Amino acid sequence: MTLDINQIRAQFPSLHRPAIFFDNPGGTQISRQSALRIQSYLLECNANHDGAFATSQQSDAILNEAHAAMADFLNAARPEEIIFGNNMTTLTLHISRSLARALNPGDELIVTRLDHDANISPWLLVAEDRGCKVTWIDFDVEDCTLKLDEFEQALERKPKIVAFGYASNAVGTINPVRKITEMAHAAGALVYVDAVQYAPHGPIDVQSLGVDFLVCSSYKFFGPHTGILYGRYDLLDGLKAYKVRPAPDSLPGKFETGTQNHEGIAGVLGALEYFEWLGKTFGAEQEEGLVESGYTGRRLELKKAMTALRAHEFELSRLLLATLAGIPGLRLYGQSDPRRLDQRVPTFSFTLEGKHPRLVAEALAGEGIYVWDGNYYALAVTERLGLEASGGMVRVGAVHYNTPDEIARLGEVLKKNV
Repeated sequence: MTLDINQIRAQFPSLHRPAIFFDNPGGTQISRQSALRIQSYLLECNANHDGAFATSQQSDAILNEAHAAMADFLNAARPEEIIFGNNMTTLTLHISRSLARALNPGDELIVTRLDHDANISPWLLVAEDRGCKVTWIDFDVEDCTLKLDEFEQALERKPKIVAFGYASNAVGTINPVRKITEMAHAAGALVYVDAVQYAPHGPIDVQSLGVDFLVCSSYKFFGPHTGILYGRYDLLDGLKAYKVRPAPDSLPGKFETGTQNHEGIAGVLGALEYFEWLGKTFGAEQEEGLVESGYTGRRLELKKAMTALRAHEFELSRLLLATLAGIPGLRLYGQSDPRRLDQRVPTFSFTLEGKHPRLVAEALAGEGIYVWDGNYYALAVTERLGLEASGGMVRVGAVHYNTPDEIARLGEVLKKNV
């Protein structure tokens, strides 16, 4: 293991409880830095935007810093490309309405059956409103990877928008984002990527990927319940924003409707400060190559953190895969080849023969192991796998603060309940 797990876990106050948190794909535990930022904001500068007085000015400074830090985290070109909102779903519904203004009846949109419904339903609603056609891209049910040949065929019809996920919240698959983006752009389409599930597991570089829009949520990467949208400046600047008249026409304010969750945005800054600490503490091995690539300052520390974290999680994925493979009657969905762990995040979903997923989750909860069951809003996945009517799947998701001992305990309890 490449990270010192004791130092890591000391940064998460919630982990002192006698519980094993494998519910991380639905929301991670908050880092100490994030919680302190929230507390500090509420006690020291809790004020509304753009006032002439000290607390308002201090508040604005923190919000501006959060935009800058999030731009560094995603390697965006400028802070104005970062939009904060309630969550990824709300932001996607909001921006999809603006994008819909340029669509005409008969225009084509592409979605995939591997996605969370927050990157499907908004586009279905756009198609309904504007008379557009929706093409669904299927996935291979054996390893839960997208069928890129279907993408190629669909792109021949010159769609306007292509929406897909960075990583599946249901089965852990990491999609080839850069490749799909290049394919979509060659066909003249805009690209909208849901990175909620990938963001806690590895570095994201929106400039290298070339995506037009990318969304994530900080409660999945050790912060509060706040959503983030990245959009290319020229695209965001040119879009019509649905807002009240006194709100600014400039970015990012024109898309940050009403009074924002200021303490939540401060908490996002704290989560990114946790990653900075991680990079400074454990990222020395990555520094030389990243400096040569032009990374400096906070961007360097964040990139170091996420690169080190990704390497660390390969071992967690390997242990989880081996543990689940040893459970009688367990069927794992998704990539199960230990030689291809670079193609998944440590999110594993499965069924146990003869046992309803909810009963399995309840049995694990009774032993202090927290996991999810059902469809996790990835409705298209459980429908395609034929599991929706039978309760979906059990989902176990590790992040870097989980331990080999916790994975071993999961295996013991599952064997006891088979």
